[in-house]
Amino acid sequence: MKTITWLSPQDAPEWFPPLEQALEEPSGLLAAGGDLSPARLLAAYRRGIFPWYSPGQPVLWWSPDPRAVLFPEEFHCRRSLAKTLRNGGFTACVDRDFAAVVDGCAAPRAASPGTWITSEMRAAYIKLHRLGYAHSIEAWRAGALMGGLYGVQLGGVFFGESMFSRERDASKVALAHLVALCRRNGLAVIDCQLPSRHLATLGARTIPRSQFQALLREQVSVPLPPLAAP
Repeated sequence: MKTITWLSPQDAPEWFPPLEQALEEPSGLLAAGGDLSPARLLAAYRRGIFPWYSPGQPVLWWSPDPRAVLFPEEFHCRRSLAKTLRNGGFTACVDRDFAAVVDGCAAPRAASPGTWITSEMRAAYIKLHRLGYAHSIEAWRAGALMGGLYGVQLGGVFFGESMFSRERDASKVALAHLVALCRRNGLAVIDCQLPSRHLATLGARTIPRSQFQALLREQVSVPLPPLAAP
């Protein structure tokens, strides 16, 4: 019988249980506890593990099977989005205001009034951003942040964390620019973590966890530069 492994902040940040120990229900739950130090977060991402938990819970670590991914060459840019990219008046930026993007992702939404981006989580990713690992892709118009996404880049992999829109298609504009950056800079895959109908319409699909792990072994240590503005 599989059980959740409990991590201690005193454990070596590189230590996680084998991914095969992840639960089938809830799918992919691997461990709990530990901390959100940069060393532990980076070690987790290199293994295909990410934190996701609600306020009041310990840190929960996940590695779902299958894994949702978007290969840049498979991105679906529909006609309406292409028109928005041409004529919508958006300007795409990288890391212009990382904290504001995290706050936008954390803001309550009509379909989900709560948030999993706790103050602890916010502080952890801002620290990763200052260290050069976490990046935001932003859609601005008339000097206002209309939407964006953030995640972590390791080598040829961008691990997407969250996205938001304050105006129709703004997050899609940010994603389209992330895809363009990946193509230009040689990134192989965008990790979407969990499947959704919204991401599927944009070209995301699921692959077995074993295939995702093979991709990570090939790509996370590739010496690519950080994302830069198009």
